[in-house]
Amino acid sequence: MNPNRPTAGAAPDSDALIRQCAEDFEVREVLGFDPDGTGEHAFLHLEKRGLNTADLAQRLSELSGVPLRDIGYSGMKDRNALTSQWFSVGLAGRPEPDWRRLEASGEVSVLAAGRHARKLRRGVHRGNRFRLTLRELRGDRDALTARLEAVRASGVPNYFGEQRFGRDGATLAQARQWAERRGGRRLSRHKRGLYLSALRAHLFNTLLAERVRAGTWGQVLPGDVCVLQGTRSRFACEQLDADIARRAADGDLHPALPLWGRGQPQQGAERLAEQARLLAAEVGLCDFLEAAGLDLDYRPARVLADDFCWRFCDDDCLRLEFSLGAGSYATAVLAQITQYTQGDTAGGDGGD
Repeated sequence: MNPNRPTAGAAPDSDALIRQCAEDFEVREVLGFDPDGTGEHAFLHLEKRGLNTADLAQRLSELSGVPLRDIGYSGMKDRNALTSQWFSVGLAGRPEPDWRRLEASGEVSVLAAGRHARKLRRGVHRGNRFRLTLRELRGDRDALTARLEAVRASGVPNYFGEQRFGRDGATLAQARQWAERRGGRRLSRHKRGLYLSALRAHLFNTLLAERVRAGTWGQVLPGDVCVLQGTRSRFACEQLDADIARRAADGDLHPALPLWGRGQPQQGAERLAEQARLLAAEVGLCDFLEAAGLDLDYRPARVLADDFCWRFCDDDCLRLEFSLGAGSYATAVLAQITQYTQGDTAGGDGGD
């Protein structure tokens, strides 16, 4: 168990291997809308392996002659997985290239192409559908089944996954060094975004870990901010009542924790005091994120996996299928089920 990301309840006593090959970790982005068929932005649905999202955006820029800033995508996807996602390319009067040239390397397949009026922005997709294979599974089958049923019924702590922090936490370590220098070194737009995201995710996980240890990650406490299931709508819970407690128990709403930035907090005084205590050692990072221009936002402390199903196989494999909303990580689900290790294709840049 990662001490910085404790599991809800006792740690799993089973173990398994993930990502032995790319097909063991399939991620299908669900955009949630169809390109409207007109406009200056080419919309491309691409399947990839062995590439991260930034790598593929660079290839699109080179093929189209469009600056990287005019390439859009909604979520980051792992290099070491079989993934599909949407990209937009702002052609603005340029001739449309032959997108099939992307397939020459064997790492990319073009699934669909169309046109849309607006650039694809980060976080606008509905979510992701996962198909995962866990190999070399060891553990009591009944205990594993009980954990799977608990995940299906109650969800999991909505941690940012290890992909957000880089291999062995390298991205977070580099981001800390950059913040300690008050951003003195000039970074590319992409790397700056990675560093800010890692710092913000670290603060969120710190707050969530304490709620998990206290057993309140799925409960609304007085002064919490609440987020409605499957939406971005939120409200402040100044006083807890039976209706809010029931809706939280039913999964209709979730307590939310801050994604650090500038702006007026919505939490009550008790929650703000707790937050200040937990982040006392990170005041410098908090100030840095505000100075960097990030706006305060909130992320649910709990995530429910939709259409969650599983199958045990005779070759000591467990196959899982489920969907998560945009920004949530499959590894947060896996951590509640088993103590997994990464296979030869381990690593990755993200998975939201």
